[in-house]
Amino acid sequence: MKKPIVLPMDVRLMQWTSLTLLGLAFLLCIASTIGWLLRHPAFSIQGITVKGDVTHSNAVTLRANVLPQLSGNFFTLNLLQARQAFEQIPWIRSALVRREFPNRLSVTLAEYQPVAQWGFEGDGKFLSVEGAVFEVNADDVETESLPLLKGPESQAKTVLDMYKFLKPMLAKMDMTLDKLELSQRGSWSAQLASGATLELGHGTQQEIGDRLQLFYKTLTQVASRYGRSVTSLLSADLRYDNGYALRLRGVSTVVPEALKKP
Repeated sequence: MKKPIVLPMDVRLMQWTSLTLLGLAFLLCIASTIGWLLRHPAFSIQGITVKGDVTHSNAVTLRANVLPQLSGNFFTLNLLQARQAFEQIPWIRSALVRREFPNRLSVTLAEYQPVAQWGFEGDGKFLSVEGAVFEVNADDVETESLPLLKGPESQAKTVLDMYKFLKPMLAKMDMTLDKLELSQRGSWSAQLASGATLELGHGTQQEIGDRLQLFYKTLTQVASRYGRSVTSLLSADLRYDNGYALRLRGVSTVVPEALKKP
């Protein structure tokens, strides 16, 4: 049996050095190829395919606004930054961005759906179906059919939920809820389409609802005492524990000056 030939140490060192250099050259070649790919103009973002809800957002305008903000190519583009660039555009609620080889992006958009005006009429702030406040050109929205809601912006979802709770309840009372406001101190007030105002006070949906039910049960009776109907309502203050204050059109509790005793 032949013994294995043991190479001298200097020969073995030369072999190891050769293999190491060969490996480094291979890695450098790969790195150079990757660098070439990353810099090659063929992979620069050339276009964007827009999908989804773009009712208020023109695809051409979207591309014109977003493309200049994108840095990098197909391989190096930061998709999070690209998504944020789309979501900064008015009307865009969310954007899902994907790469399309070799040089395109595909974006699926969802727009805000306004269900109410927010704050002050005409200032361009609206409330979405999710309860988020967003700002767009007021002229782009048909505001005539939208209620006006107001309150601390952090409580926008709470205000929308209360509106959804009160609207059908008031409709059963032949009243149309037009405006609803939550004060900084947490007190609710409402305005009807007739112009009548309701001070609803503090409380949960159930507590506010109970006050309204009690108010409506006696409203017709109270109004009839003065020869008036429910439509004569001007304002009501429901913030009392055991009753409410009421104002009716054409009814006054102020004594005329001529009838006052000297």
